[in-house]
Amino acid sequence: MAVLAIVLLVVVIGGPGKAADLFQRITGVLDQMPRLASAEPTVSQQPTDGVSPTEADAARASLAALTVTTSAPIPPTKYQRERFGARWADTDGNGCNQRDDVLLRDVDKTQPYKMTRQGSCDHDVLGGTWKDPYLGESLTFTNLKEQKQAEAIQIDHRVALATAWRDGAWAWTDAQRLDYANDLTVLVAVDGPTNANAKSDKDASRWEPAKPFQCSYAVGIVTVKAKYGLSVHEGERAALNRQLDTCQ
Repeated sequence: MAVLAIVLLVVVIGGPGKAADLFQRITGVLDQMPRLASAEPTVSQQPTDGVSPTEADAARASLAALTVTTSAPIPPTKYQRERFGARWADTDGNGCNQRDDVLLRDVDKTQPYKMTRQGSCDHDVLGGTWKDPYLGESLTFTNLKEQKQAEAIQIDHRVALATAWRDGAWAWTDAQRLDYANDLTVLVAVDGPTNANAKSDKDASRWEPAKPFQCSYAVGIVTVKAKYGLSVHEGERAALNRQLDTCQ
C-alpha cells in the first residue's frame, strides 16, 4: 500500500514516465528482500560457564561410554576416609599440599590475593577472591589462617570420595586411592557451607548446583569418572544427561 501511494503521488507530480521508472526501481529492491531474509545468520557459539561446545560434546560421549549399573552399587566393604591416605598429600612433589595448589589455581588473579612461603611451599595462600563454581558467588577472604575463614572455603572432590568408593574405588590399591584423593583434576575450591551441608558426598542424582552452573558441574563429574573408570547408575546418568543439556 505504501509503494502504491508513492507511485500515485509521482504520477500526479511528474507524470506517467517518472512513475514507471520509480516503480521499476522499487520492485527491484523488493525482489531482493526475500533473499536477504532467508540468508543464514552467522552465530558464534559461546562457552557455557567456561565449557566449550566441543568439551560438552566430549562429555556426552564419555558419559555414554561409562559402565552403567541399575542402581547405586553396594561395595563389599564399607567406605573409610583413611583408605584414601593423608589429606592433601603433596603427591605432585612441588613442596605444597594440594589444598594450597587448588587455592592458587582457582583464585581470581584479576583481584588482589596474598600468599607467602611456608617451609618448602612457595605459595601458602593467605587470602583472595574465589568464584564458587556451584552458586556463582564471589568468596573473599583476608586471612585463611583464621579457622572460620578457612572453613568457609573448602576443597571439594568433584566425585566425592564415598561416591568414588561405591563406584569402583573400593577395588583400587591404596596408592591409587591416594592419587585420586589428591588429583588436581578431581579437586575444586568451593563455598564451604554448600559443600559441607548441601553437596557433601551426594552424586549428581541427589544434588545439583544452580542451573547456570550445571553444565560445568556435569562435565567435571563425567571427566573424572571417565578418567578413573568409575561406574554410573541409571538415575545418575539421567541427571548428568539433563545437566549436560544445559550446555549451549
